[in-house]
Amino acid sequence: MAKILQDQQQAIFNQYDQIASRALANYAIDPRAVVRPLNYSENVVYLIEERDSKTRFILRVGKPDYHNNGEVEAELAWMSIVKKESKIEIPDVVKGINGKYVQKLLSDESDAIYYCVLFTFLSGQSLDDDLNALPIYFEQIGEIAAEFHNINSKNLIRLGDFKRPVWNYETTLGVDAKWGRWQEGLGIDDQKMNVFQRVADIIQKRLERFGVNDDRFGLIHADLRTVNLLTEGEKLKVIDFDDCGFSWYLYDLAASLSFIEHMDYVPKLVKLWLSGYRKHRYLSLEEEHEIPTFIMMRRLALLGWVGSHSDTETAKEMGRDFTIKTERLAKYYLKLFS
Repeated sequence: MAKILQDQQQAIFNQYDQIASRALANYAIDPRAVVRPLNYSENVVYLIEERDSKTRFILRVGKPDYHNNGEVEAELAWMSIVKKESKIEIPDVVKGINGKYVQKLLSDESDAIYYCVLFTFLSGQSLDDDLNALPIYFEQIGEIAAEFHNINSKNLIRLGDFKRPVWNYETTLGVDAKWGRWQEGLGIDDQKMNVFQRVADIIQKRLERFGVNDDRFGLIHADLRTVNLLTEGEKLKVIDFDDCGFSWYLYDLAASLSFIEHMDYVPKLVKLWLSGYRKHRYLSLEEEHEIPTFIMMRRLALLGWVGSHSDTETAKEMGRDFTIKTERLAKYYLKLFS
């Protein structure tokens, strides 16, 4: 059985490799460029390096059915606005020789559609490689989030204008959760199921009360976690806008704490984030009080992600221990709000 699953997974990767090769033919890139897979999650990401110039690019091959063409176009439009209206360093998008930023490729073996995008390569070290450095950068992460949110407020970007996902209760913790149902996380027994369900019910009620007014809900990055932040000296750069969508602004804070929500130093990081955020944008005490809800919401969503992405390196690293630590967080949350 394990051999069958391994063969199936290899066949999937082979298909992505083929699509990547075909996609690169649509760009003015040295056909002898070295292509190396970097990451597999919702998409497969490749590092492209031209042999002579050593110029590097990032090619993202989108997972079929994760985003449609309109959603990818909206992501790139949002990035363009960020480039124009802030000094936050993010990748440029490379146009293909056909004049398009999004390359649509059909599978030779099925009806699957792959949307591919080529980005310029940003130098720097992933913040995920040095978690001890988080206190140095977390105030700046708060500032970056505030800048994103101010851009959204200034442009009054709404769902009708931008076809991007909505990260609300239903899409993160509901029956059709986009990353997978938390109920299918690893190692969830009846006791944990009961604890997590009580937490989910409280989160739903509190979010309904919190509301979705324009001053607290809009287009956000939605995945400002350490792996998507690059450090170069004291400067932070932001990559991977693939999950940008409409949600509560405080969900950006929760996303920045992905996979480390249980660590003892998180309260310190939250204070640093708030300090940076409030340099650029107002945040009420009512909103601050609700931060544990957004952190717990993200953690349960990640519980579903780990369960539905068990073939990824991140999920393998987290394992069942992630569920055990999530239960501890859940019980603390119940003490706060039940």
